[in-house]
Amino acid sequence: MVSSRSAFAALLRAWRDRLSPADAGFAVTDRRRAPGLRREELAQLAGLSVDYILRLEQGRAKNPSAQVVGALARALQLSRAERDQLYRGAGLLPPQDGTVSAHVPAGIQRLAARLGDVPIGVFTADWTLVWWNTTWSALHGDPAVLPPAERNLARALFGNGAAHASMLPMQSEHGQDAFEASIVADLKDAVSRYPGDARLDRLVRELRGASDAFARLWATRTAATQHTTDRKTIRHPEVGDILLDCDVLIVPGADLRMVTYTAATGSSDAGKLDLLRVTGGRTPAEPS
Repeated sequence: MVSSRSAFAALLRAWRDRLSPADAGFAVTDRRRAPGLRREELAQLAGLSVDYILRLEQGRAKNPSAQVVGALARALQLSRAERDQLYRGAGLLPPQDGTVSAHVPAGIQRLAARLGDVPIGVFTADWTLVWWNTTWSALHGDPAVLPPAERNLARALFGNGAAHASMLPMQSEHGQDAFEASIVADLKDAVSRYPGDARLDRLVRELRGASDAFARLWATRTAATQHTTDRKTIRHPEVGDILLDCDVLIVPGADLRMVTYTAATGSSDAGKLDLLRVTGGRTPAEPS
């Protein structure tokens, strides 16, 4: 067990030192004394505490969960082979083929990090949010405060837990019914492609029991359009209503959706988005 922890710790340190801060979306300044990510930056990207990262790197933390290892693998921009090596180093089986993948390729993360002015969230085939930037957090609220299982759009729409409670009021140009139907259509498609995914099965069973609307949409035989592009009005507590173009970009070969929000240059909505970017979605403190 000790040697396994040491191997995991060594991998974590080596891959943290390898990753360029710029590729992870952080500014590179002359004050950096060493290449690679700082522990606090890795902690921020993975949604973990700095103390926990330190204990993992020192081999003092026991039995990291699959969710923790997956978050670290995404934050470190590991390849699939490296991700599997990290899972094995933690004494866990790597994610199996035939299940919904939460792996975000390094190139997608680098691309998204370079588009920091645009709110970007990366979702899996079952609409679980696995990567986001700070502008996304400013617009929607920080997903890191939610348990990983609650970072799911279907749970936000149809569930009765933390995801639903944290979702800001939002209106779709196509109408709320069409928006909800498109998310259910996406889940139906995911189930058809990943029939052996136990977590996806639990999600569907949970939502069928929690929401009459979900159960009705799941039972219908009428084909619904999958969620792609939309215009949405988001009611933000600091800037009020903000109308944005929402585009859903499919990542070929990875079965991921990259969701972006933009506004026309010079519009009042673009100004509101700029304000959120600067303030992080919080009202600036009054001068004393």
